Amino acid sequence: MEKQGLDLSAQCMDELTSEDLQRFIIGVVTHRVESLPPRDGLRFLFGLDASLYELQGRLSVAYGGGVHTKHRHTRYHDFFTGRINPGERVLDIGCGIGALAFDVADKSRAQVVGTDLSPDNIAIANTRYHHFNITYQVGDALHISMDGNFDVVILSNVLEHLRQRPEFLRRVVGTIHPTRVLLRVPLFERDWRVPLKEEVGIDYRLDPTHFTEYTLESFALEIKEAGLKVTHQEVRWGEIWAEAVPQ
Repeated sequence: MEKQGLDLSAQCMDELTSEDLQRFIIGVVTHRVESLPPRDGLRFLFGLDASLYELQGRLSVAYGGGVHTKHRHTRYHDFFTGRINPGERVLDIGCGIGALAFDVADKSRAQVVGTDLSPDNIAIANTRYHHFNITYQVGDALHISMDGNFDVVILSNVLEHLRQRPEFLRRVVGTIHPTRVLLRVPLFERDWRVPLKEEVGIDYRLDPTHFTEYTLESFALEIKEAGLKVTHQEVRWGEIWAEAVPQ
């Protein structure tokens, strides 16, 4: 009987229009939240929001044919390609599936080495984002060991995944000797709900593997501690995009 009830419920859901289903879900959620104290209601809603955000991300990748649509909506690739010159040697640490590395090689006409911890990502990069100016390698950002120097190091949504960030940056600069480092990191101050989530005890991070999400002040402090100087900075799409040079 219970199984039959579940099947019937699923059938009824399938027969609802999208608008009816949305109204039904909102009604259920509203009823639930109004029965709770404000703090518990917020925790419930923020937990639901986190699940929806993750689902939206997966569907955005599918909608984009395997590439998250944020690449084209935010146009953050332009920040990097516009600051790299033809013929320069570029190390893209944490290159993922190679989407940004490809644009740097193609639009900036630079020589790019892309490294990522995930062999699966590198396999996709070699297949989908192959370019005669790119070499992809499986590598751990924490154990940089590269032959020769690079003009530019790219760290696009990488730094926040590391624990000892100033030490890491000092090691990268000391090993690779770049003239500049291009960074993209998430901003803690992207939305008023972020500190509220933290206050009521809900994980506020965009990704549970983040060890930090920056304020403008904490970013400036870490960059200075790493022995770098910011020469250009933008705040866009809830992120900090910055160019820094060794002191």
